[in-house]
Amino acid sequence: MTVSTAIARLNAADQDFARHLDHLLSWESVSDDAVNQRVLDIIKAVRERGDAALVEFTQRFDGVDAKTIDDLILDRARLELALTRITPVQREALEKAADRVRLYHERQKQDSWQYTEADGTVLGQKVTPLDRAGLYVPGGKASYPSSVLMNAIPAKVAGVAEVVMVVPTPRGEVNELVLAAACIAGVDRVFTVGGAQAVAALAYGTESVPQVDKIVGPGNIYVATAKRHVFGQVGIDMIAGPSEILVVCDGQTDPDWIAMDLFSQAEHDEDAQAILVSPDAEFLDRVAASIDKLLPTMERAEIIEKSINGRGALIQVRDMQQAIEVANRIAPEHLELSVADPQAWLPQIRHAGAIFMGRHTSEALGDYCAGPNHVLPTSGTARFSSPLGVYDFQKRSSIIFCSEQGASELGHTASVLARGESLTAHARSAEYRILTEKGN
Repeated sequence: MTVSTAIARLNAADQDFARHLDHLLSWESVSDDAVNQRVLDIIKAVRERGDAALVEFTQRFDGVDAKTIDDLILDRARLELALTRITPVQREALEKAADRVRLYHERQKQDSWQYTEADGTVLGQKVTPLDRAGLYVPGGKASYPSSVLMNAIPAKVAGVAEVVMVVPTPRGEVNELVLAAACIAGVDRVFTVGGAQAVAALAYGTESVPQVDKIVGPGNIYVATAKRHVFGQVGIDMIAGPSEILVVCDGQTDPDWIAMDLFSQAEHDEDAQAILVSPDAEFLDRVAASIDKLLPTMERAEIIEKSINGRGALIQVRDMQQAIEVANRIAPEHLELSVADPQAWLPQIRHAGAIFMGRHTSEALGDYCAGPNHVLPTSGTARFSSPLGVYDFQKRSSIIFCSEQGASELGHTASVLARGESLTAHARSAEYRILTEKGN
């Protein structure tokens, strides 16, 4: 197999740098009309025919010989069996990763709070977990037990009573690591269905699949399109684009390390994006040489090659300050600060899904076992969104209790504002509770 790279070289000093960067970053995860219509038809069928439609679609799309919905349900005992079928080393790794993810997310948990004003009025916020969350997990060869941990554990830490997982098993191919991860993460129910039909079942419920409040987890274009269509009926985590890594390096890290860090995202798929930014032109040359040297040694060399050639870049900047400016402009999913003193630059980072500090902190550690969530905003959405967390599985309700005196004082203010909006009933409702001078 012959592989070669022709990774783009950009220079921030060039007059047309901004235009080239915009072109490099452009990504449209838009479903075409055919995909949209197919997904809508699937959703309609699941809403109308429930379990029967799920069985039919699973037979047709996944090649699974299922006769009834019972053939697509895995009980807790089956998940526990998976723990015995994986190797002791795999189980230890899953359990260690789960412990670290759980410990980190425990710190995110929010509690209810209240305070009392001088007149006895009480204001506050009640934090309540969702009743039920749905977790979509890709199946077959593209299986990610780490995603099970990252999606299910925050839900359980938040206090979600029931986590329902859907995972396709194409041609009956069951991934024991995924099921073992579900067992360790505390998943309550598992259905071996996938695609748009699984999303529809979670959103609207069937005779067997319970309706959930929020759907999280990655999937293909049909899954992403279905999540778009059911949003509003249920909550969703995000519509994720291809994986991304941006490395900012001062030129002092081993170029082989940097090349492999870029590969770690490029190997996800051909549309993944790997970018290196450095003020050291000679270092960029050395990393390019490392890329050419190491690429033939990779199992997924063809995918990496297409990703690097299609969407990758080595960007030269004036200095580290400009490197940070470029990083904020890109707002990457994963940002590695491979520099001598990353803490000094951290205050200037405004937009990034996750920030990996220092030369020894590879992005891969965050994918599996560091602790923070690996479900991160992509395609520049780190400008306004955050990693998946406990807060995604909690709701906040406002608490308002007015004392007699408090209702009277607030009533005056509400009356003026309501009448200014010509909402008389609002005004009179507040005015009824205004105390007279006699206190009546």
